[in-house]
Amino acid sequence: MKVKKFTILHNNDMHGDFLPETEKEKKEYIGGLALLSGFIQQVRKEEKNVLYVIAGDMVQGSLIDSEFKGISTIEIMNYLSPDVVTLGNHEFDYGLPHLLFLEKMANFPIVNANLYIKDYFRRLMKPFHVIKKDGYEMLFTGIITDKVMDSIKMDSLIGSFVSLEEASHEVGKISDVYKNDDIDLTVLLTHIGLESDIALAKLLKPEWGVDLIIGGHSHSFMKEPVIENGVIIVSAGTGTNQIGRLDLWIDDDTNSIVDYKWKLITIESHNVKPDKDLVEFIGKFKTQVDRKYNTVLCKFKSALTNPKRQIETDLGDFIADALAEMGQIDVMLVGSGSIRSLSLGPTITLADLMACFPYDDAITKFDITGELLKKVFLHIMRNSNRNDEGECYQVNSTIKATHNDKTDTLKSLQYNDKPVEDDDIVSLGLQGFHIKNCKEYLGITYEELMAGGKSIVVTTSAFEHIKEYVRNHQNFTLTGDTVKSRLVYL
Repeated sequence: MKVKKFTILHNNDMHGDFLPETEKEKKEYIGGLALLSGFIQQVRKEEKNVLYVIAGDMVQGSLIDSEFKGISTIEIMNYLSPDVVTLGNHEFDYGLPHLLFLEKMANFPIVNANLYIKDYFRRLMKPFHVIKKDGYEMLFTGIITDKVMDSIKMDSLIGSFVSLEEASHEVGKISDVYKNDDIDLTVLLTHIGLESDIALAKLLKPEWGVDLIIGGHSHSFMKEPVIENGVIIVSAGTGTNQIGRLDLWIDDDTNSIVDYKWKLITIESHNVKPDKDLVEFIGKFKTQVDRKYNTVLCKFKSALTNPKRQIETDLGDFIADALAEMGQIDVMLVGSGSIRSLSLGPTITLADLMACFPYDDAITKFDITGELLKKVFLHIMRNSNRNDEGECYQVNSTIKATHNDKTDTLKSLQYNDKPVEDDDIVSLGLQGFHIKNCKEYLGITYEELMAGGKSIVVTTSAFEHIKEYVRNHQNFTLTGDTVKSRLVYL
């Protein structure tokens, strides 16, 4: 038996998280790409056979990334030198043409098996990449499903085999091509969320030889791998505060994993030395951004927090109120995923606000019936939506919705402290992204949304509305009974 050890380091959902955080109590730094690079280099020196891979969403989530539209991120990723990367949904945020430009900038392979140019039935990206290391061959391919289609619905040329079943068939095609080759390890880099990773693993045929799924999208912090249908499934949370390390012992004769160890490792300054060259390189981008955006907009009495996207938050309440008031909207739904900061304030600079709300979308106001509004709230508050893969919302202070978790029904919906009646007419404010995806995210069709006969674009820039609101709310503090009581689950 010929067995060799390989170490796979993996990240996902890094979201342009370039800079370290300060742990004041310990007087240490945690995360940031300079520390992460230091750790990767350290492992590369210690171990003979090391691979570093990324399971999507390198971009979008920091001001530096937004300012340079991902170019800064790809330049820094080139410095980290991953062996292979797959696409996440946020890689499409700057548009398909720009993604193809970024792909040309990358000094590393970006793989995806199931995105196609529809009319020509040609894959958009390189479908797989084979890495030869120390006499072994390892095949990597990438999979992404429905989420990416949300970002490119305006691009009619691009299509995807988006269901898990279709994605599994794409894996089968690639595996069959290499069936007669001596592939020692087959890895899926996915960006579909942990629950979908598990469901996908169940669909994989054993003869395809898939050994490992390294996933992203759901920001799942795992204590240990999940084993499903003989496939090892791992993920590494979000950001750069941690990295997954998987040590594998592979038998070359049987092309199988005979043993493995996995751990989610925190990247801290007390046990990792930062990469000084990368500190300087990132500093060049940071200096430009600081010079441009460090204007103070406002100071709150205390910071507003946003710990989880699945729950109502202080910061979410504030942003929903801002857009509702500025747009004179009865009911404002703000996608929780568009609020990227865990907290905002007390001192707020333009840079802070841009990092908090980087998606500068239009806001449209629709007149809809109370009956339709109830249908929307039942859909967004349902039990199955409140997980890492759901599309959750923040709402303004005029609304109070109560959901019965036991029966998975909407118990009550009030507007201005009065029950919403089916024949009431209210204005509903939505971001453009959620209008395009209203069937999946709101549970109503675009035709239903337009049935009231009246819609108006209240702003082409939600960010500018929020910025103006912030400027006019010096010394803001949370008050009133409506705070954190707008979405109630019983």
